[in-house]
Amino acid sequence: MEEEEYDRLLNISTGMSLRDRNHVGNFHYHPYEPTPYEALEKLFSQYKMKRSDQIVDFGSGKGRLMFYVNHLFQSHVAGVEMDEELHLEALMNKESYNGNDADRIQFYHCFAEDYSIQPGDNRFYFFNPFSPQIFYKIVTNIMRSLEDHERDVELLLYYPSEEYMLFLDTQTAFQLKEIIELSGLYEKDPSEKFLVYNMPY
Repeated sequence: MEEEEYDRLLNISTGMSLRDRNHVGNFHYHPYEPTPYEALEKLFSQYKMKRSDQIVDFGSGKGRLMFYVNHLFQSHVAGVEMDEELHLEALMNKESYNGNDADRIQFYHCFAEDYSIQPGDNRFYFFNPFSPQIFYKIVTNIMRSLEDHERDVELLLYYPSEEYMLFLDTQTAFQLKEIIELSGLYEKDPSEKFLVYNMPY
């Protein structure tokens, strides 16, 4: 299914606009770029979620991941976005979304490192939305939340950076659980994949 067809199915608008294409990020925060729907199809054909799961998308933009996950699994989803214009577009998408569980979708307008990890948050999604320094702070926040509320937690990384992986492998107790390759979807690119990390408990 084409990108625009998925948006029409969900009655949302998450594609990149001219403003998005011309927008320049800064050192710590990267410009908006939604995960392609065909990549999400591949990911969630192998990685299953439950209605009881709560996934947080850091750098959520217009909400594509959240609407897609909610549509498939009816899971609780939260999007964290620092850009006010993107946040407002996500709220507009929530108003028009034709899913049955829109009340399980929340959007937060704040810096990702300032988001307060909730006790029920157990899945965290990253598509290289910011610098490694910000990623380190967020993962540290997640680990601190586990001290108060022990639970099964997993990180989903799309197009993972070397710095993200090195930090998880050497500075945390997270372990690589699964690699979901996207061979056949794109030209050969070793970074074009999903990594799933979990925290044994």
